[in-house]
Amino acid sequence: MAVADLCRTFACLLLKSSGKIPCPVAAQCVSRCLHTSSRLDGRVKFIKQGIDINKYTMRPLPLIRSGGRGHDGKIWTHGVGGGHKKNYRMIDFKRMGPAEGEPLVEQVQKVRYDPCRTANIAIVAGGNSKRYILASQNMKAGDLIKTSGKVTRIAVRASEGDSHPVGSLPLGSVVHNVERYTGEGGTIARAAGTSAQLVRKIDNRCILRMPSKREINVSQECMVTLGRVSNVDHNKIPVGKAGRNRWFGIRPQSGWWHRKTGYNGRKIKPIKPTKVYLKPPSAKPAIHKFTF
Repeated sequence: MAVADLCRTFACLLLKSSGKIPCPVAAQCVSRCLHTSSRLDGRVKFIKQGIDINKYTMRPLPLIRSGGRGHDGKIWTHGVGGGHKKNYRMIDFKRMGPAEGEPLVEQVQKVRYDPCRTANIAIVAGGNSKRYILASQNMKAGDLIKTSGKVTRIAVRASEGDSHPVGSLPLGSVVHNVERYTGEGGTIARAAGTSAQLVRKIDNRCILRMPSKREINVSQECMVTLGRVSNVDHNKIPVGKAGRNRWFGIRPQSGWWHRKTGYNGRKIKPIKPTKVYLKPPSAKPAIHKFTF
């Protein structure tokens, strides 16, 4: 405590001065009292291992378990800890295809289990490249999937697993891995068994109904994938015993009595208005702030 108080007092004296840091030792003391709002949440664990997160790789990456604790060593998320070791596999959520000409054709090599998500993943290969993608409900090894970025005037007849701009699909299509902004990559309907539905088109905008029944308004150029996400019966598998939750890294709740709050019980709420995604938010600069 004495060292922390001394560092805090010294930092306050520096702030009252001209703002110039006199020596590297003082700079190090002040930096310990600062923390930066990072936009790399969830990826810092790989950066610390020397892994280039901007370079795609098929190699399973070692996943460091946090035990529910943040950078300060304190518990941020309760009920997390232990479990079997996991390796992270980079999933390519950007199903980008040529805007003109023939679509990109890839073959499904294998459909496998992924410990880091509820859905199954598929290894697809086309040309000289190979990647992981989300597997659709009926996807199997040997299937050919197409990816096209061309927005057509007449609706295309696509098969399950194919990826097209949402504006090229007929009304009522069931899709997953939906983009909010063009070129961002799929962020909606990625969990096991989930899907969104194209309900109507307005000019160059498309309205989709999400799994939560809320509707979103996206550009017709946003990419989507046909079909539902694989592993539909994920939520119907019985746990069987308490020890199985520990295998997944889920710790039991405390033995103290827990008062039920407004979270519990039935709630009838009106559906929220349509969410419109016009342009992606601008990147915010890093914010430095004192922690004392």
